[in-house]
Amino acid sequence: MLDSNIKAQLAAYLEKLQRPIELVASLDDSAKAQEMRGLLTDIAELSPKVSLRENGNAALRPSFAVGLPGEAPRIHFAGIPMGHEFTSLVLALLQTGGHPPKVEQSVIDQIKALPGNFNFETFISLSCHNCPDVIQALNLMAVLNPGVTSTMIDGAMFQDLVNKRQIMAVPTTYLNGAEFGAGRMLIEEILAKVDTGAAARAAQELGQKEAFDVLVVGGGPAGAAAAIYAARKGIRTGVLAERFGGQVMDTLGIENFISVKETEGPKLVAALEQHVKAYEVDLMTLQRASKLLPASTAGGLIEVQLENGATLKSKSVILATGARWREMNVPGEKEYKAKGVCFCPHCDGPLFKGKRVAVIGGGNSGVEAAIDLAGIVAHVTLLEFADTLRADAVLQKKLFSLPNVTVIKSAQTTEVTGDGQKVNGITYKDRVCEEIKHLELEGIFVQIGLLPNTDWLKGTLELSRFGEIEIDAKGHTSAPGIFAAGDCTTVPYKQIIIAMGAGATASLSAFDHLIRSSAPA
Repeated sequence: MLDSNIKAQLAAYLEKLQRPIELVASLDDSAKAQEMRGLLTDIAELSPKVSLRENGNAALRPSFAVGLPGEAPRIHFAGIPMGHEFTSLVLALLQTGGHPPKVEQSVIDQIKALPGNFNFETFISLSCHNCPDVIQALNLMAVLNPGVTSTMIDGAMFQDLVNKRQIMAVPTTYLNGAEFGAGRMLIEEILAKVDTGAAARAAQELGQKEAFDVLVVGGGPAGAAAAIYAARKGIRTGVLAERFGGQVMDTLGIENFISVKETEGPKLVAALEQHVKAYEVDLMTLQRASKLLPASTAGGLIEVQLENGATLKSKSVILATGARWREMNVPGEKEYKAKGVCFCPHCDGPLFKGKRVAVIGGGNSGVEAAIDLAGIVAHVTLLEFADTLRADAVLQKKLFSLPNVTVIKSAQTTEVTGDGQKVNGITYKDRVCEEIKHLELEGIFVQIGLLPNTDWLKGTLELSRFGEIEIDAKGHTSAPGIFAAGDCTTVPYKQIIIAMGAGATASLSAFDHLIRSSAPA
């Protein structure tokens, strides 16, 4: 099952086990069960501290569990955790075996203190780059708290269960049989949902912080660059973000980041976070800003009010709130989001194996999505509003070579239809003949660009007609002491490397502002 190189690397990791662990297999007569048996046998042969038994009684077969000998296992894998999930398996082995996790002690203490029983089930696809974050977080909780169990379920392997629960997006997590969340979640986010007192404690802690010299709002590439440049100046720097990494966490392949031939979004974000944490930066995640008060309004210091009721103060602020997927804004879209309306073909594509789907958008993202999906689904229909596709010629050539792809131009989507539980079609208007047409299908992937995350700034700063923050060449906004950078601004070309440069520019401008505003008259 495992090649010699992976075996050698895994054997080295298993040397870190501090206590014996046990793999418990629940198998059947399927080919996947034989493949799973091969994987588990390979692992057990790599360390004397790993044992294997095949008399498990799990309802989902084939599956296996990781636990301690003599105890009921709390980590379960209903599927073969290869691809992006192989790291989840390795961490489950190590952490069950006593190897310390790389998380803050306060998080460990919070997990251990959780009262009650929490039975988590998470549906994933092996091509999903967001799923491992959820699996690894829940597995760690299961290691640290005997009241927690975590089960990874490969949606492609257990298609009947996926259809029964009408799961149309991954990761989708259930808690004690009820839907708990959809999409990527970090361990702090999960804890905030199950620990009812966490939000109030966080608000109280944030409200007691001293004023910052520079407060960066946003944790993407622009925000990370701004924080690093500010911290290197030796000034009090804070970063406020809903999640560190922003939109880059949802990006799979990155091949245009200069000096790095190719990488993946989560890997780049991990490197960014490590770099930021190398400096004295107060990193405050899982927090959403709701209102900005310029110094002239707040009485000397700029204030950022949060949704949890706390207020942060700073001498200068850098806004780097990024952007989000643009929605079609047609009837049925919101009702069927994650029930057939999707935004990530890499993550959710495997759930539509053998089905009919549509891709909305003829730019590079839309055409790339159609190409990827064509290798999984029965048929792809690409709908483009304009009379020509905007994607690169090489992508279009590939697209039109695929036998199971239909391209419809001059198509204006007017409605997403469904049966009340999931998508069953899409309605569009032919812009040439004005005829209304309907396509029967099971999935819709929306790839029509981005919207800046600036709704909370309306009426406070000058915004463009597209909602972008108006900035000059140095990142100044319309309010003194407030700067902006990245995809939320009017800077042309929304690219990672451009956002980083803009973040550095805004940070240097903020420092210059601090020097000038503190100089004696």
